[in-house]
Amino acid sequence: MSPAARALACLDLTDLSDTCAPAAVAALTRKAVTPHGPVAAVCVWPQFVSQAAGALRGSGVKTATVINFPAGGEDIERVMGDTAEALRDGADEIDLVIPWRALLRGDERAVRDIIGAARDLIPARARLKTILETGELREPALIRRACEIAIGAETHFVKTSTGKTAVSATPEAARIMLEAIRGSGKPVGFKASGGIRSLADAELYLGLADEIMGPGWARPATFRFGASGLIDALLAELDAGARRGSKA
Repeated sequence: MSPAARALACLDLTDLSDTCAPAAVAALTRKAVTPHGPVAAVCVWPQFVSQAAGALRGSGVKTATVINFPAGGEDIERVMGDTAEALRDGADEIDLVIPWRALLRGDERAVRDIIGAARDLIPARARLKTILETGELREPALIRRACEIAIGAETHFVKTSTGKTAVSATPEAARIMLEAIRGSGKPVGFKASGGIRSLADAELYLGLADEIMGPGWARPATFRFGASGLIDALLAELDAGARRGSKA
């Protein structure tokens, strides 16, 4: 499978813009099933979960949404209420921002408790992706610790970023997170999000996963990209490849 095809299959096609509206969600769900295969998921604001889930029913594409996003607050009751509502509306995947400011001040319990509160609500059909906001944690040791806490709280994925901060996904943070996953020995996935726009960007993160976790590990069940514009670059490459193949 080509890098572009691998990346497309692992893509969480996302619209978390401030101006997102029902028409944009409808367009996003139509775009999710391409001539080269479906993306992994569509990620939208909680108020659009029901619409997206209905449009994607039967397509094989998951419906994802964000909770505690983007601020990463410490209100457990709100996280629980919002998570439960999103699941009732049809969400398959919950992308939860940790209270990273609490971790910066040394309060690991606040992080553990909020992940655990959400995780307890996740049914067997669904998945929890925990957003560490690595660009704000900054220090390698702190990124690794956040990853270890999330893995210990039984998250299904660890995710780099909200994409709403000055620094989003970086290869350095991805390496730390992938090495933490490998060291844990647990079946936890990885998601790179924020600033990933080109095939070269996608290849960089796929290459890290191949190096650290082994060839073939990066697949939709264990690896995701969170992006809005990446799909256009991937489809352009796949279309070009198809044209080259037809001329051979």
